[in-house]
Amino acid sequence: MVEFDKQTFVNELISPNGSKIVLLVMDGVGDLPNEEGLTPLAKASTPNMDKLATLSDLAQTVPVIRGVTPGSGPGHLGLFGYDPIKYQIGRGILEALGEDIEVGELDVVARGNFATIDGDIIVDRRAGRPATEESEKTVAILNANIKEIEDVKVTFYPGKEHRFVLKLTGEGLSDKIEDADPQKEGKPIKYTTPLSSEAEKTARIVNKLIDRIKEVLKDQPKMNFALVRGFSKYPKLPQFPEIYKFKAGAIAVYPMYKGLAKLVGMTIIPTGLTIEDEIETLKKEWNNYDFFFVHVKKTDSYGEDGNFAQKVHVIENVDKVIPEILALNPDVLVITGDHSTPCAMKGHSFHPVPAMFYAKNTRKGLSKGFNEFECARGAWGTIEATDVMNLILAYAGRFEKFGA
Repeated sequence: MVEFDKQTFVNELISPNGSKIVLLVMDGVGDLPNEEGLTPLAKASTPNMDKLATLSDLAQTVPVIRGVTPGSGPGHLGLFGYDPIKYQIGRGILEALGEDIEVGELDVVARGNFATIDGDIIVDRRAGRPATEESEKTVAILNANIKEIEDVKVTFYPGKEHRFVLKLTGEGLSDKIEDADPQKEGKPIKYTTPLSSEAEKTARIVNKLIDRIKEVLKDQPKMNFALVRGFSKYPKLPQFPEIYKFKAGAIAVYPMYKGLAKLVGMTIIPTGLTIEDEIETLKKEWNNYDFFFVHVKKTDSYGEDGNFAQKVHVIENVDKVIPEILALNPDVLVITGDHSTPCAMKGHSFHPVPAMFYAKNTRKGLSKGFNEFECARGAWGTIEATDVMNLILAYAGRFEKFGA
């Protein structure tokens, strides 16, 4: 029996027509009600998104499968129409590509977080979110003191704030090892273990490296340790522009999201640091692409910090630029997230994600505003994240009829 491949099926139905599409992703936007019974999306003053909701079809998406909490990689892959279970990608390669780090056949890369430890206990997984300029100095310390473990070259690259990229280069390396990150504060340092026999060397190298990092950084006030996860070699994915017959551009600030977009074949469009900068970039590049992926990070960051008020503030800032997007007259505008990041949980969660589809051919008038409650009873109900691209194509009139 031939396995059904949804991307191949979709590709054969697509007929390009020059339509313009914007996928606006507010990272981690989904949340849980506070003591007032309101989520940040419901609490925020969002007159533009609420008005848009009355003209749109709403839904809530399941990023992977019900009950499973996704990372940012799987969350975005699903939105791009890739089965995140079939295409499992380590976070390291996304960070590396986003920083324009060359990754070859002998390399394994990983995402790093500077952290604060007390003894062997992790007290802050993000070391107080240091400024990028400060973490770059710590990266320089590591590069000056750790150049090789056994026969493997070790290189550190700075990222944003507390993040960095680790690259290991040598013969016989594998990415089949566990994360060296307990994912929670108050837990002891976690060493990695191999997931297959061919990964035993890599696990041994990484565990020696963890001890060296601890020794080298022991006198640093906050960035006195590092957590590493998402070990990965360079994967090969079907390319987004070929599957969907789009000229696709990505507007994102943080390296990981640029890396993910680059991995699926989107063109990375340079932009500034704010949502206002990103929308100016969108306007400037409007005539050059069919499909735009626009990413907003801080909704997720403040959710992870448990900062309800600041998450509200970011949502309100996004709402202010909606008229500028609509002034470009997109054929389809989708506003959603890659996963939920409830402030009360200070991390990603399994909860469904609000989604809004604005186009000319929606069932207008069914919804009163854009929030988790309205999306839960929206026209599309609860859908898989991988359905988002199918609906985008349908709303854009890019699908031929299937069958006679």
